[in-house]
Amino acid sequence: MAVGFSTPLWATPPAPSKVSVDASVTPECQALVRRLPNVTLAQCQQAGLVVSAARSVQGRRILVRDVPDEQAQLRVLVVGGIHGDEPSAASVALHWLALARDKAFELPQPVHWRFIPALNPDGLLMAQPRRTNANGVDLNRNFPTPEWVRDAPHYWAQRTGKDPRRWPGKEPLSEPESRYLHEEMQQFKPHLIVSLHAPYGVLDFDGPTTPPSRLGRLYLDQVGIYPGSLGHYAGVHKGMPVVTVELASAKTTPRDAEMRQMWVDLLRWMGERLIAAPARPQATGKS
Repeated sequence: MAVGFSTPLWATPPAPSKVSVDASVTPECQALVRRLPNVTLAQCQQAGLVVSAARSVQGRRILVRDVPDEQAQLRVLVVGGIHGDEPSAASVALHWLALARDKAFELPQPVHWRFIPALNPDGLLMAQPRRTNANGVDLNRNFPTPEWVRDAPHYWAQRTGKDPRRWPGKEPLSEPESRYLHEEMQQFKPHLIVSLHAPYGVLDFDGPTTPPSRLGRLYLDQVGIYPGSLGHYAGVHKGMPVVTVELASAKTTPRDAEMRQMWVDLLRWMGERLIAAPARPQATGKS
């Protein structure tokens, strides 16, 4: 269907061209699929994930996958698993990665996709998965928004009652996971970031251009901005559109057909709103 418009370290797998169902990324995928709903070992292996240069607090390598196109002028970064207790977000990222590789789903203008399915592997793989990373920092409050030093601690203390699940950290970009994503934004220079979360069942948006009104059954309901959040930093401060997908459940994914419809709706909106946008300078870095 064409779309017209101390924890053991993860081992290093070979390059994507050598990935097969029976080798290469088995240790990482075995760890992931034990926690991720609706993802099989074969699906994880076939995703062709590779290790980035970044490590989590506990030393796990952060996994990434590029789906490039030599003609691409549009770059899109898809991030899941910022919060470790939202495994459905990482699962959807992997399902969408498979759709990004499917030639049946194409835009008139080629896209260079970059997927980071589980930015917070420590939180995800703890005995009891938790929102924060291994340092107890909410990675989605750790980005360097203006006046972070004043606003982020104040918001945490006054608005959340010092909720430990939402601690922004001692300073912006204090965590290796948030630093890695920040570096990816600087090097890859995405025209769009899609950030997958759960469980509020809405669609949020920050940044320029008209937001998508819906993705599948998720409808736009902009929830505001938070000091240190990815949407506030990239979308509001840097003018880089951020679509935040809040799935309805943190523990289960939507049905496969619904995930496909969400993907089709995302591509349709990109075709309408981003294809004609002026291209940013070419990316200079690689994961």
